Amino acid sequence: MASKIKVIELFAGVGGFRLGLEGWNGKSASSGYKKDLKSPYEIVWSNQWEPSTKTQHASLVYENRFGKKGHSNENISDVVEDVTQIPDHDLLVGGFPCQDYSVATTLKNSKGLIGKKGVLWWSIEKILSAKKNKPKYLFLENVDRLLISPSGQRGRDFAIILQSLNELGYAVEWRVINAADFGMPQRRRRIFILAYLKGTSIYESLNEVSPKEWILKEGTLAEGLPVTTDNTLFPTEFKLKGDIVSISENFNKNGTTGLFENSGIMINGTVTTLKTQPNYDGSFTVLRDLVQNGEVTQDFYINETELDKWTYLKGPKKEMRKNADGFEYNYSEGGMIFPDPLDKPSRTIITGEGGKSPSRFKHVIQTSKGYRRLSPVELERLNMFPDDHTKLDGVSDTKRAFFMGNALVVGVIEKIGIALNQKIANEVAIQS
Repeated sequence: MASKIKVIELFAGVGGFRLGLEGWNGKSASSGYKKDLKSPYEIVWSNQWEPSTKTQHASLVYENRFGKKGHSNENISDVVEDVTQIPDHDLLVGGFPCQDYSVATTLKNSKGLIGKKGVLWWSIEKILSAKKNKPKYLFLENVDRLLISPSGQRGRDFAIILQSLNELGYAVEWRVINAADFGMPQRRRRIFILAYLKGTSIYESLNEVSPKEWILKEGTLAEGLPVTTDNTLFPTEFKLKGDIVSISENFNKNGTTGLFENSGIMINGTVTTLKTQPNYDGSFTVLRDLVQNGEVTQDFYINETELDKWTYLKGPKKEMRKNADGFEYNYSEGGMIFPDPLDKPSRTIITGEGGKSPSRFKHVIQTSKGYRRLSPVELERLNMFPDDHTKLDGVSDTKRAFFMGNALVVGVIEKIGIALNQKIANEVAIQS
């Protein structure tokens, strides 16, 4: 039997990466679900810490579903001060926050960095730089605005990440993926980043094919979630210039447009990036497929006396408003479809999805019993989690909705995980 791919899961939330990689079977917590013993992946260590809350609800849910063994509920910034606490692993995964990754200076006589305190990218960088046995592979997720932030230096933050990985000996591929484009139930756009350490056959394969060929056909992302492009002749190419500090200070300075397209690779400091479109001809899941007919309590229904507030918030506006200083200004915004259509994939779930108060952004559907919000189970289904995965004594429906606003679509992780395993299996076969 082939040895398992050892994984650590950072910023674990309620375990979306784990569900997708380990292949947990079963549709609901009440009926039971368990890890697929044939899965090639094994989570050997995980970390979840929420700095803004006293009770660590997400970590408690994670432990309730997967057990406490190998799980850390400590501030990762403190944990990485001694990386020997983290077991050796083949693959590091995590959905890290989009923050300001700027670097102030380098430390004398070392490759250490001084970035802003609490910026969690540097915790990943610390693991990669300090571990004697670096992980061979990385699988990361972030919001798609990473490619164009900050506004004054479009793409600087992503360039810092790429150069960090380049200096550590990794090649990188990335893609912005909308889960609904591949038949999944939610329109959720996220950037997925894969990295391969120099010396692995996947790294060497990147050197053996053209960048365009990797992006469109040969890459892990292309094999897991196929794409095409209208621009086959002229991908954008450029070299990352200078060290991380130089990039932090100078990359695309005063640039009004970004340099990174939605797909690309970086190897040896050279970036090739290309705009791609999904190439999917399978079936699609829509919101109607996932609603709980007749199983939702009255709490989720909107009182008729509140309906006008919901309609106003979701409707178009063009009106005079007054700020806190008494200054009047013209305010306008477009309308949203209300109620949410049942014959399409859902809009993106947000962290403020829970609670009864009227909101522009919460989902509302029309049923035979009237208008209502989505239940926690329906929100879990939109992220392809098992029913009641987040159900736990002491965890409110509002908190469960918050978890799903922070989560990822498990099906995307599963597809990429299958393709990555195939690449790794080929590598093992070559070596043997």
